[in-house]
Amino acid sequence: MGALGVVYGDIGTSPIYAFRQAMNVRPGVTSSDSEILGLLSLIVWALTLTVAVKYVFFVTRADNNGEGGTLSLMALARKTFTNPPVWITVMGVMGAAMFFGDAIITPAISVLSAVEGVQLVAPGMARWVVPITLVIIVGVFFVQRFGTAKVSIIFGPVTGLWFLVLGFSGLVHIIAYPGVLWALNPWLGIEFVTTHIGLAFVVFGAIFLAVTGAEALYVDLGHFGRKPIVIVWFALVFPCLLLNYFGQGAFVLEAGIENVQSPFFEMQPDWALGPFVALATAATIIASQAVISGTYSLAQQAIALNMLPRMMVLHTSETQSGQIYMPQINTMLMVGVLLLVLAFGSSSELSHAYGIAVSGVMVMTLMLLVVVMWRNWKWHPAAVIAFGVVFAIIDGGFFIANAAKLFQGGWVPAVVAAMVALVMWSWMAGRQRLSEKTRRDEVPLQFLVDNLAKKKPTLVPGTAVFLTSDIEGAPTALLHSLKHYKVLHEQNVILTVRTSASPRVPDDEKVTIDAYNELFSRVVVTFGYMESPNLPKALALGRKLGWKFDIMSTSFFLSRRSLKPGPKSGSPLRYWQDRLFTRLARNASDATEYFHIPTGRVVEIGTQVVL
Repeated sequence: MGALGVVYGDIGTSPIYAFRQAMNVRPGVTSSDSEILGLLSLIVWALTLTVAVKYVFFVTRADNNGEGGTLSLMALARKTFTNPPVWITVMGVMGAAMFFGDAIITPAISVLSAVEGVQLVAPGMARWVVPITLVIIVGVFFVQRFGTAKVSIIFGPVTGLWFLVLGFSGLVHIIAYPGVLWALNPWLGIEFVTTHIGLAFVVFGAIFLAVTGAEALYVDLGHFGRKPIVIVWFALVFPCLLLNYFGQGAFVLEAGIENVQSPFFEMQPDWALGPFVALATAATIIASQAVISGTYSLAQQAIALNMLPRMMVLHTSETQSGQIYMPQINTMLMVGVLLLVLAFGSSSELSHAYGIAVSGVMVMTLMLLVVVMWRNWKWHPAAVIAFGVVFAIIDGGFFIANAAKLFQGGWVPAVVAAMVALVMWSWMAGRQRLSEKTRRDEVPLQFLVDNLAKKKPTLVPGTAVFLTSDIEGAPTALLHSLKHYKVLHEQNVILTVRTSASPRVPDDEKVTIDAYNELFSRVVVTFGYMESPNLPKALALGRKLGWKFDIMSTSFFLSRRSLKPGPKSGSPLRYWQDRLFTRLARNASDATEYFHIPTGRVVEIGTQVVL
C-alpha cells in the first residue's frame, strides 16, 4: 500500500492530461476514427514497452543491494571495472541532474492539471486556480518532514481508490463502445506515425506524458523494494491505466471528436464531476510524492559519492533506512515549483516544459543498463545489442520529440539540469584539486609516527581521534595540535571514513583497526552510500575488535579548511569552478553534525588553503 501511494502517484495522474494533449496535436477536427485509435495505440504500447517491459521487468532488477536510481546504476556499472571509465561517471551525473530538473516540473504540472478541473464545476473559479495550486504545493512540501512512512499511510488508500475509479470510469465507456479495443493493434499506431510524418515528433512529445513517472519508480526502489512495486503494477496500476485510456478513447469516438476538449473530466457523469475533481486533486497532490522522495534518495547518494557537498539528512523510519527527509533539498524544490506555477500558469503551458528532463533520464538509464547487462549480468552481446537498439529507438524518439519543445518551455528543466550538473562536476573537480594540493603539503604519516615513537612529547590521558580522508598523509589537525599544544594523547587514532559502492555495509565489515605502535592506530570506517554516517555508533563496533572505545574519554580533532580562491590564472572555466567550489564548501553542512559527533567532544583546528 505504501508503494502504491508513493511510487505510482505520478504515473497514475498522467491520464488527466496525456490523451488530451495528444488530441490537441491531431490534424484538425476532421480527424477520422482511425487516427484517434492510432493515438490511443501509441499510448498503450508506450506504457507497455517503456514502463512494463523496460522499467518494471528489467530496470528494477538492476538494483544495487536494493537501491535504485541513476547513481545506483552508475555504481553498479563501475563495480566491474578496475579503473572505471569517465563516461560512466558522466552519464551518472547527467542522469541525476536531469532528475532534479524533472523534480520541479512534476509537482507543478500535476497539481495544476487537477485544480483546473474546478473550472468545469464552477467556471467562475478560473482566477483562483493558481492561488489554490500554490497553497496545495506549500502544504505538500510542509508534510514531507513527517516522513515517507507516515505520508504513505494516507496516500496509499487514496491512490488505491483513485486507480479503482480510473478503471471503472473507463470500463463504462468501453462497454458502450467496444470498438475502441482495436487500439490494441500496434499497427494502428505505426500507421498514424507513417501517415503524419510532419506531426510525428509533436505527437511523440504528447504521448510521452503517459509514461512520465517511470523514472521516479526506479529511484524510489530503495523505499519499498522491488516485489511490492512489481505486484502493484501488474495487479492494479497497469490494468486501471489501460482501462481509463481506452475509456477516454471510447468517449471521444462516441461523442464526436469535435465535441470534446478534456475527455478525462468530460466523460464523467454530471453528478460525479464534483467528487471526481476533488479525488483528482488529492491524487495529483500524491503524484508529487514520487519525485520528491526520489530526489531525497538521489541527493543522499550524490553526497555519499562525493558528488555534492554535505547536507542534513534526517531518517524518518526505524525499519526502512531508505526513508529520509532533507530540509535543504525540500526548500529548494518548493521554491522552484512555486516559481514555475507563477511563470506558466496552466498545465497546458507547462506540458511544453515537461519531458526533456524525464526523457533524458530514461536515455541515461538505458545506456547504463546496457553496461550492467553486458558486464554484470553476463548477457550475450547479441542480446544486449538487440535490447539496446530497440529501446534506443523508443527512448531516443521520445527525447528528440521533447527536445523540439526546447524554446516553448523545455529550456526550464534543461537549465536546471545543466546547473545541477555544473555544481556536481565543479564539486568533484574541486575536491580532487584540494586533495592534490593538501597532499603536497602534508607530512607522510608513517614518517611522523616513527619519529614520535622515538621522541615522545608530553602524554595526556584519553583518546584523540583525528579525521582525515588521506590514508598516506598525516592529518592537518594532528600537525597543528603538535605545533601549538606540544602534547599527545595516550591513544591516538587516525580515522578515515570511506563510502562503499554498495548501499549498506554489514556491521562486521564496517570497521577495520590496525596498530602502528603503542601510541597510534589506524581505523577505517566504511559506510554504504545510503547509510547515515554515524561515527560514534560505528566506532562502538570496534569493541568487538578489542578497542576499548569510550565516547566520554575521546576527543575528535577536525581540520576546518578555510578555502580561498587563487589568483585569476588558467582557463576562465577553472577560475569560476574554483569560486563555485569555495562557495559550496562554505555552505556545506558541518562535519560534526554530518557524522553525528557530540559537539562537546569535538576540537576544530582551522587552516587556510589557497586553491
